[in-house]
Amino acid sequence: MNILLHSLESYSTATISILDATIPVHNYVPLDLSKNNRELIDLDITDYNVCQDYIDKVLKDNNGSIAYGGYLEQRNLYSDKDGFTSNNRPIRDIHLGIDFWCIAGTKVIVPIDGTVHSFKNNNTIGDYGPTIILKHVLNNTSFYSLYGHLSEDSLAGLEKGKEFKAGNQLAILGTPDINVNYAPHLHFQIIYDLEGNEGDYPGVCAKADLHHYKENCPDPNILLKLKG
Repeated sequence: MNILLHSLESYSTATISILDATIPVHNYVPLDLSKNNRELIDLDITDYNVCQDYIDKVLKDNNGSIAYGGYLEQRNLYSDKDGFTSNNRPIRDIHLGIDFWCIAGTKVIVPIDGTVHSFKNNNTIGDYGPTIILKHVLNNTSFYSLYGHLSEDSLAGLEKGKEFKAGNQLAILGTPDINVNYAPHLHFQIIYDLEGNEGDYPGVCAKADLHHYKENCPDPNILLKLKG
């Protein structure tokens, strides 16, 4: 794992865009959707319209185009979703990737050379919707990147082993009806070991499982180097 962290850190010294490359990186605005954000106390952000209104306000106040953040953020965003709040399991509310909130139809850009490992439409309410997982190799170390909340068309024509170069368009962002009840955004996650999963991997965990997932899913910003 230490080799992977070093490889991600040293891959590039420049910031890497993950959405439409025509959007300058200075238009990326940090977003706090954590339980600690007092601005969210009276907002039901489980309603994607309410969540979108808040994101739009943050972008407007900061002259931004893309709102991003969320790695290891503990959120109320999942409190209405059965798969996250089941009575016989610990509540899952700690986010394991970075979310990039932008309008539906925005292009998703591959940040590093890779091949398609798997893809799937995870269409249960609260899940990823259309999802693509790429496999990468850096310094002889394999790892994976997951892209969730895409459009259905993004899965068309894919096959295992298909190659994508850094800077290629991989997909576009889906609408709330397709990305299963979230405001449009990309969930981007780096995963060391997929643990046998195909087209899916947990993107939110319980506090009791945080050590495992933090070790297996390093901060994507080690690779992307977004400032903020």
